[in-house]
Amino acid sequence: VKFHKRLCYCEYFSYPGVVAPCLGIHPIQCWGSQEQRSVRLQDLDSALPLFQKYRDEIVAVGEIGLDFTPWYAPHAEHRDEQEAVFRRQLEISKALDLPVNVHSRSAAKVTIAVLKEEGIQQALLHNFAGKPSVAMEGVQAGYFFSFPPAVSRNEQRVKLIKQIPLEHICLETDSPALGPDKQARNEPQNITISCEYIARVKGITPKKVADVTTQNALRLFPKIHRTLKH
Repeated sequence: VKFHKRLCYCEYFSYPGVVAPCLGIHPIQCWGSQEQRSVRLQDLDSALPLFQKYRDEIVAVGEIGLDFTPWYAPHAEHRDEQEAVFRRQLEISKALDLPVNVHSRSAAKVTIAVLKEEGIQQALLHNFAGKPSVAMEGVQAGYFFSFPPAVSRNEQRVKLIKQIPLEHICLETDSPALGPDKQARNEPQNITISCEYIARVKGITPKKVADVTTQNALRLFPKIHRTLKH
């Protein structure tokens, strides 16, 4: 029901032809008033029919992935179950011939290894914060990496952004989270902050970053072309 409402929002409400939906089960779940917890296989069960039902509407499978943050996945069984859910959704993405939007907090190396093992060709590792050497493994596999406005708060990811070729970078906001101000709600318009920050780090113009990352996004998510035509 919730996904159907979001789909209707994309198609009929404020931004028709601009917002395109993805579908996936995140590695961290929260039901009702319960605290956040690591995903379980049964969390995926109710979503499985939706992938087929909305296969023509969704442009990617995601946000899916791994989150090995200790307070979410303190034990090996948590991490193993997350990986099982992740792999099942990667299989779905291949069956539907869709790219994946991937979460990889505290699990960058394992995440990229799983993507490669599963033969994934098109992947976006969003808000990537792994080591540059790990990122380069993803670059060699043809994957893309995106960075939200929050990276502008400090210089922690300068080396990472410098090393990843612009041809493998996309822009994101992840709004309402990960904005330039940790205490304020992030907004889609702040994507320009990501663009300008990457331009400064790489010593190129914001226009160059905007042009190349736009083309990257269109290559990664080919069904977006249909959305833009509408």
